[in-house]
Amino acid sequence: MEAKEPIIITEKEEMRKWSRFARAQGKTIGFVPTMGYLHEGHLSLIREAQKHAQVIVVSIYVNPGQFSLNEDLSTYPSDFLGDIEKLKSLPCGIDAVFSPRNLYDYGDGCGRSRLEMAHRTEGNAISCVEENGGGGHQTWVAVERLGKGLCGKSRPIFFRGVATVVTKLFNIVEPDFAVFGKKDYQQWRIIQKMVRDLDFGIKVIGAEVVREDDGIAMSSRNVRLSPDERKQALSISRALSKAKVAAEKGGLVNCKDLRDVVIKTIEEAGGRIDYAEIVDQESLEPAEVIEMPMAFCVAAWFGSVRLIDNVEINV
Repeated sequence: MEAKEPIIITEKEEMRKWSRFARAQGKTIGFVPTMGYLHEGHLSLIREAQKHAQVIVVSIYVNPGQFSLNEDLSTYPSDFLGDIEKLKSLPCGIDAVFSPRNLYDYGDGCGRSRLEMAHRTEGNAISCVEENGGGGHQTWVAVERLGKGLCGKSRPIFFRGVATVVTKLFNIVEPDFAVFGKKDYQQWRIIQKMVRDLDFGIKVIGAEVVREDDGIAMSSRNVRLSPDERKQALSISRALSKAKVAAEKGGLVNCKDLRDVVIKTIEEAGGRIDYAEIVDQESLEPAEVIEMPMAFCVAAWFGSVRLIDNVEINV
């Protein structure tokens, strides 16, 4: 079967017109936002979207609004042509790729490169998308409570940037359904809450974590692990899998004991823990005892690479 060639759209108004034309034809629109460098995890999100909608839009945009000065915007991997080939390889293909050149107003800095602007900071804010003499970006979306724990502790502006860019993408693409991976568990819950609170007419679907054959959660950052770090990083998924089994069988219901076992396993393998928390699946509030559906969420460093993973514990 001949590969389906998606239309590539770079302008916001053209994207809106495309979506509205599809809707005028009675078609439902599924949307999968990505930052590119696609892997099987992303493709699984697209296949999930195809179950719910008649036409599919995938966005490819590395969002500077979620990166702080000491984070890895400059090293975030990119392979746009390779991404298009992967999208074409899907059995049903997709219909459109939205790859905007820029989604922010930089005031007088619009001629600067993405990397240069990302390294202009003012306090804890990212000045590449901040107000610049009154002419730059000023409006942010923040889901206050859900964004404070887990990744929000070490990345205090991250979810503000995510919620803002997703809001912008929703307003441009105007989808009926949007699919997010549960690997980014906190992000998925934040987007769900944002959609509810701001009355978006969009159903947000969470897709299960996709793993490599050895169990590691698929991530664009995995390519930056050395061979030894890759082996060490397997400790996250293995420890979480054992914790899930133990909790669901009722063997370990004390959250501190379960956390201690997982932290010890990862640290003995050479990882540095950012956090290991057992939280309520919806509120993301930490718990002391497992007596309701929970999520065990972990972030750990292996070398210079920060990885996240989680399992749902259903009791």
